[in-house]
Amino acid sequence: MLGCVRIGTVRQMAQVITGEGSDGRSYVRRAMVELDAPGLAETNGKDGKHPIWNLTPAGQKALADGNELPPRPKAGTGAKAVSAGLGPHAVAVTDTILAYTKTVLGGRREYLTDWQVEVNHAIKETGLSSNTDAVLAVPTKTSEVRLFELDNGTMSQARLAKEVWDYERYAGHRVWEGARGTIGGTYPFWQRHRYTRSTTFPRLHVVLAGKAEHLLDNRLQALSTAVRGITIAV
Repeated sequence: MLGCVRIGTVRQMAQVITGEGSDGRSYVRRAMVELDAPGLAETNGKDGKHPIWNLTPAGQKALADGNELPPRPKAGTGAKAVSAGLGPHAVAVTDTILAYTKTVLGGRREYLTDWQVEVNHAIKETGLSSNTDAVLAVPTKTSEVRLFELDNGTMSQARLAKEVWDYERYAGHRVWEGARGTIGGTYPFWQRHRYTRSTTFPRLHVVLAGKAEHLLDNRLQALSTAVRGITIAV
């Protein structure tokens, strides 16, 4: 699990590895101590009173050597994010992943291996660069891809709207190709360089959390107004 979502609390890990209705937190605590001893896992901060765990580079290498996950060469451990004070946001992203897996994906735990976090979307020519909180790529015939951006109640409405419009800019960027002196043509950057099996740009899920329900409703209405006319599916 930590190899997929990078960080998690004992509560979150127990939610995945134990059966419905059972509380496996004591088991997970013992397991994490056993992983901590040889330097495969560590904790660098807390979410409230609860330690936030992540794999170490040695832990990631051990996971890669065991061929348990698809290779992810540039994936960080999550330790720097926690040390920088971004632990609560990252824990909320993990909660989002677990909730979507449980409800929409029918609780099938094997789908956890199809998630990646902090996925960079960049176009050097325009200077556009943003990190998507989570990306789901279910290996179906249609290559279903979903993008997830989480606002845990800490982002301004203007910044949240800008992030959504950045996806519009990314999806709309076209690249010209053709030999010199010919008419040539253009193609969508994302379709050639990122999501090569997708026929349409992936749907963007904006997840609002961290505030009272009526405030989230107000935030949702404001965001809907700010991104009206956008062409990507949100």
